[in-house]
Amino acid sequence: MISNFFAMKLCGFLYLFILVTSAVSATLGNRNDETDSASKLPTISENPGQYRMSVIIAIISHLGIVAITGMLFLAFSSYDRPLALIGSVFRLGEGLVLLYNEVSVLRLLDVAKEYALTDINKDSLRILGDQILQTKNTRFLLGLLLLSIGALAYCILFVQSGSIPSMIAWLGLAASIISAIGILVKFASGSGTVYAIGLLSMMVFEVVFGGWLLISSPKGLIM
Repeated sequence: MISNFFAMKLCGFLYLFILVTSAVSATLGNRNDETDSASKLPTISENPGQYRMSVIIAIISHLGIVAITGMLFLAFSSYDRPLALIGSVFRLGEGLVLLYNEVSVLRLLDVAKEYALTDINKDSLRILGDQILQTKNTRFLLGLLLLSIGALAYCILFVQSGSIPSMIAWLGLAASIISAIGILVKFASGSGTVYAIGLLSMMVFEVVFGGWLLISSPKGLIM
């Protein structure tokens, strides 16, 4: 059986692992803010292997999200089981939505290949590519909303229990709220200012929290 202490350390590693692999995936070409397939499809067709690798790395990253749901519950459910369960359920939902999103976006490889080989159906292929990218962005936002709600539940637990430093707990609480509001605003109006602030805040929280988990032990942790 995995001890709470080991689960906490693994959580710290996974927080950082998820951020690093997500960054690598985006660097290789699998970004979540693209809407124009007219420029995306030729890029994919020029180097399909690189794009495939970027999606595979993203899938590995999202598997890390699925893993962290169980580790968070093992490490912190002793403080408040209902809140830990809520947090882990939403984070599991996040991981599954994002995993499905990446598997679905692999269709772009076939679309890009056909787009490069034909001069007849380019418009219809471009429209299909736009639809795939738009759906991908929508699912990504949904995944981030689930992340924000899951993180909010855990940060309420942290604030109430004092299991982690209050500064980190309140940072996570604020980041979760700003992120959720920003995503809802983006869904409603398309405005991305609050969304960008919330996303950056969540990244800062996860780096700080993940690093702290690797080097420290929450108060009252069962070893």
